Order: sequence, then C-alpha cells, then structure tokens
Amino acid sequence: MQMGFHPTPATIDLGNEPPLVAFEDRNGPPTRREVSLRWLTGTVLTGFTSIFLIGGALVAALDGRYTVEAATPPASGAQIALQEGKAQKGDRVTGADSQFATRQVIQVNTLTREGDAVHIQAKPYALVNATLETRRSNEMALKIPPFNPLKLVSNNDVLPDRSASDSIYAAHVEGEVTISVHDFPVNKVKVDTGDETEDGEIERIVRDSGRFLSDDKAEVASLPVVDPGRFDFDLAQQSALSNLSVRIAAENVSFVSKTDDNPAYSDMEERIVPVREKTSLKAVLLDNEASEEEADDITARFAEDYNIEEVQPGQRVRIGKGTDDDTGEIRIERVSLYVDQVHQGTVALSDEGHYVAAAAPTTLMPDAFAAADRMTLSGPTPSLYTALYQTGLDNDLPEPLIEDLVHIFSYDVDYNSRVKLGDQLEVFYSLDQESNGQPPEVLYTSLTVGNETHHFYRFRTPDDGAVDFYDEDGRSAKKFLMRKPITGGRVSSPFGKRRHPILGFVKFHSGVDWAIARGTPIHATGDGVVEKAGWSSGYGRFTLIRHANGYETGYGHQQAIAKGIEPGVRVKQGEVIGYVGSSGRSTGPHVHYEVRINNKFVDPNRIKLPRGRVLEGELLASFERERDRIDALLQRSGPVQNRIASR
Repeated sequence: MQMGFHPTPATIDLGNEPPLVAFEDRNGPPTRREVSLRWLTGTVLTGFTSIFLIGGALVAALDGRYTVEAATPPASGAQIALQEGKAQKGDRVTGADSQFATRQVIQVNTLTREGDAVHIQAKPYALVNATLETRRSNEMALKIPPFNPLKLVSNNDVLPDRSASDSIYAAHVEGEVTISVHDFPVNKVKVDTGDETEDGEIERIVRDSGRFLSDDKAEVASLPVVDPGRFDFDLAQQSALSNLSVRIAAENVSFVSKTDDNPAYSDMEERIVPVREKTSLKAVLLDNEASEEEADDITARFAEDYNIEEVQPGQRVRIGKGTDDDTGEIRIERVSLYVDQVHQGTVALSDEGHYVAAAAPTTLMPDAFAAADRMTLSGPTPSLYTALYQTGLDNDLPEPLIEDLVHIFSYDVDYNSRVKLGDQLEVFYSLDQESNGQPPEVLYTSLTVGNETHHFYRFRTPDDGAVDFYDEDGRSAKKFLMRKPITGGRVSSPFGKRRHPILGFVKFHSGVDWAIARGTPIHATGDGVVEKAGWSSGYGRFTLIRHANGYETGYGHQQAIAKGIEPGVRVKQGEVIGYVGSSGRSTGPHVHYEVRINNKFVDPNRIKLPRGRVLEGELLASFERERDRIDALLQRSGPVQNRIASR
C-alpha cells in the first residue's frame, strides 16, 4: 500500500434515454400519442345521441298530454290490525268507492223487564251504513213525501215509544231466558232445623262459591243446596267451567278495528250526466256545482284541444270530483265527453293546478251509463231531506223508521241544504218488530253532514220509563229551544241597534224580525207556560212564554193569537200559538221573536241553545254502560275491509 494513493470510482452507464423531468411540459400542447381521435369521436357521438333521445322523450311527455290516474291509497293501520286470522296474499288492495252501502244482520241479546221478571232473548238487528245519495232518482222521487217542516215542528210526539227492550244484555244467551226473583217462602215450607251445619263447613262452602258470585240476586238464588264438588274425586283434573256446566258456543263473528278515516274522500266521485237538449258545456258544468273559474278553464281547454263548445242530446258528460288536500273543498278533477260510449275528449287537473287535455279514463262503466239515463243528474245535488229519504228507501229501511230518523236529526241539521260528497248515514235497528208489522226500534244512529257527525243512542230512563235519543255525552236529541218560531221566512231586521223604520232614529232592537206571508202559523220554540197573551203597545198582539232555567221567549205583531193560548196555559215545543200579522208598530207582516235570559235580551241566532234533558249522576252512568255495549257491538260487527296478508 502506497501513501497518498486514491482509487478512481467505477463509471456508471446511464444509457441513451432522455432524462425524466417533472412538471416541465404540463402546460404545453398534448402530444399526438396522448390523443385518440377514435375515442374522442365516439364520446362526442354518444353525448349527442343521449341528448337527442332524452330530449325527444321530454318533448313527447310535455306535448300537452297527461295521463291522469289516481294512485291507490295505502292500506291504513286499522285495516291491517285484524284481531283474528290471517289473510292470504292476493291482488293489490284498491281504494273504497266514494258511494257505498253495507247491510249486516246481527243477533243481539236484549233485556226486557216485565214486572218482577227479566226476559232475555236474542233478536235480529240490522246495521246499515251508507253514503247519502248525491243523485236524484226519478223512480224514488215518486215515493218520497214532500218535505213538510210544519209537520216536523208541530208533531209533539216526535219519538214515540216503540221499543220493547230496555237495554242490551252483554252475555251470550241461546234461546230465551226468563229470570224471576221472589222472596223465599219460609212460612210455607217445613224447614228441618235438626241438621245443623258446623261453622267450618259453612266457611268452606262460602269460600268455594264466593268467587263466582256477583251482585245479581238471580245468581245468588241459583246456588246449589249441596256442594257438587263434595262427591267429585276428579276435581283436580277439571276446569272451573266444567264444574259449573258452562257450555261455550262459538260465534261466527269477524273482528276489525274501527277507523275514523272517511272512505268517501279516498277516491274520486264519478258522476255521469246525460245531455237532454242542446246546450253549452259550461252550462252543464255550472248546473253540476262547478265554479265559474272551473267552468271557464274546462270549456276553454275543450274548445282549444277538441274544438268542442256545445253538447248535443244523446251525449254524456262524465264528471269526476275530488277533495283539495290543502283546503278540503270539493273540486272538479276530470271531465270526459262521450257519444254513447265512444270517448270524445277528456280534460283533467294537472299537478300544477291547471286543466289540460288528458287521456281517456281507463275504466268504462256501461252499467253506470245505463243507470244515468234513468237518473236525474243535471242540476245541483238533492236536498239533505231528499238524500236521506232516498238513501233509506234504497237500503230497504221502513218508512216509519225513516220518518223517525228525520225527527231525530231535525234539531241539528238543515234539511233544505244540499247534500255533499261524503255525507253518510248509519243506523242500527231491530228486524223482529218489522216482521210482526210493527215499526222497528232504533238502538243507534249517526249522520255525517260536511265535517260534523251527529251520534245518537236510544236509552230508556229508569226514573220515568221514557225513551229518548241522547248523544255520546248524555244530552237529548231534542233541543231546549228552536232557533226560529216559523218555517221558512227571511230575516228582515236583525238583533241589535238599528234605525227604526217608523220612528226614524237609532233604537235597540230586542229580537229578530222574520218576514213571511200573513197568516203563517207561529210555533212555540220550547216547552213552557204562557205568561202573557194579548195586546202590548208597540208589540201589537204579543205572547210571552216562560221556560225552564230563566229563559223566556216573546212573539210580537201577531195577526191573531191561537185559540186556547192564555196566561197559565202550558204549551209544547212546536205547538201553534198564533199567526203572523202586522199589528202594533209594524210596517208589514212579520213576527218579532225575542229571547230573554234572566230578563236580559240575547240574540236568538247567536246564543248556544241547551238541549232538552241532560243525564246526570246514576242516570248518566247507566246510559254510559248502555252506550259502551252498543259501541262494542258496532266495533265487533263493523263492515269488513279488504284483508291484508300478514307477513
């Protein structure tokens, strides 16, 4: 090794390749190798093709043609929550029709008291649930008596006692059972007092039988003299029911949860209007409760898209109505025009709220077309009275029963108003009396008008034995006072300050003036005693009636006071007490009607009127038990909805 010698490092061959340079040529033009004209052309052509295809589909969809189809509503929880059994899988559940009627026959155990005996037997009852008819039938119109409000308010025997049963017996009974309770004849039977029972034996008998006892005297009297279990060596292997010789009878009853959903609003109501004479399409729509705006929009669309402005005899207009989800108002959602059964054109309401040309309805209804020719569908819907009576006749309700229903609801509804989509009647009545030629008894009834439902239950009050109908809170269907003392008429002068038509200065008006023809009967608006009947200065011939709870009603300007109406006479609600005239300080025939509460004048049209009788205490508790039994029957025997297959 030599001092100061440094070895030379070996040479590294880097080759002839160009060096790798980072970030130097990024901003420069792409090289030919990086661009493929074939792939670029394919991408551009694919994009243009997609634009043309999607754009063409959108143009075709938005070319003024809409296919309108109501979505099938989902099944509610009440439909799925069936208490017994499981349904098999089937087709898709469809929505309920807007017009429906169901009728079921149910065996109900009723309890009737005859003296000291209690008679229990099963009677057939019918449960009818139907929407009110919104179309007038020419055939049924001949059977419906004309609406007579005078008879309605003047009939004192509004709810005659037609019922034979006192209440519903909750337990199941086969056949007929009569239970009588009598004092034990200790004076006529020789009682052997020699055989005395020890205290321990008595205690054991009471302990064994006590769990089956109740407060009913009939069950106490039915105790066996000798304990049957005393000689039964297989007692430990027998159930309590077998020891009591109780036989369980299976009942063919379907259970379904009751729902508050209104089925009448779950789908569109279809109305078919046959054209009788040449007229404009707008006139047909206005006659069938379309608004001016709806009629103008629909006719404009028919004229623009189908060149149709008038309808000819023989054509049929198919009008579909539904409910606005936001406002709850009834609106026209679809209108179709047919010649015989050949579709001519359809206009429907779009999602944006505009009427547009639409495809023909997918469902043809030849039976409905034929039925429409027999119905009077043009014009507004029938009155509530006509709809109620026609619905009753269509469901085979006896006419006396329909008249009872008219009386029951007369204090809560206006029978001159028009029936609306969704109005509904439910009645639960007996069938055995009908078969015997007697008017049937009604256990329960309800009437839905608009968004309000009136429920009434039949109940016999034990204190006086009277039968009446009460709402769910125990208030009588008969109101304490009626709103006005005449049938018909108009308000010519309201309650409050006004300029007197004769005196010429502003003066407080203590009542409401109802103008009507001279000689129209005036009815007492409530039960009471006549305090005054005669001439009273500016009132003219005037009658003042005192009612219960500090209420008084006055009737002025009468032409004549009815015969027999004098101070001290007791009058009934609806009884004729006078006749309309123009006596006293008056400018024309009318009746001045005023209401006083503790000598203070109140507006008859605004006060909240109390009902006839309100149950309290033990009577209310007894009524609530009867109401709950009826509700249980309705809950158990309600109409069976579409069954949903369980998971």
